Amino acid sequence: MVTVNLAESPLAWLVRRNMVTAVQFEAGERLRGDFMRAGQAPRITMRWDPAPTSRSAPGANDPTTAQIGARQRFDAAIAAAGPGLGDVLWRVVCMGEGLETAERALGWPSRAGKLVLTLALDRLAGHYGLV
Repeated sequence: MVTVNLAESPLAWLVRRNMVTAVQFEAGERLRGDFMRAGQAPRITMRWDPAPTSRSAPGANDPTTAQIGARQRFDAAIAAAGPGLGDVLWRVVCMGEGLETAERALGWPSRAGKLVLTLALDRLAGHYGLV
């Protein structure tokens, strides 16, 4: 029998097994946080949020502004990772795909995903100033 924690992200799985560093994990979590705040994750059900009733007061937190800011931070982080590395970040960190699934989808050889992911996470850590 195999026990699997379905709530654990692939990145958390990798850091628990010392395959990525704590700094790389923190960089990935920041990227994933901005991805989720920006509302970019695909929806599988209908939104049940109440409809807005009135304009918010000046200076109040505007969810739209927060989403736009998160989207800008996400785009800047992906751009800082460089060409070709954003795909693996998006698939593994943001969408929660496993490395093997990402490798197959990107047409990479087996075990290449971990190397490319660690390079991408190192660039992200540099972008966020964690190094």
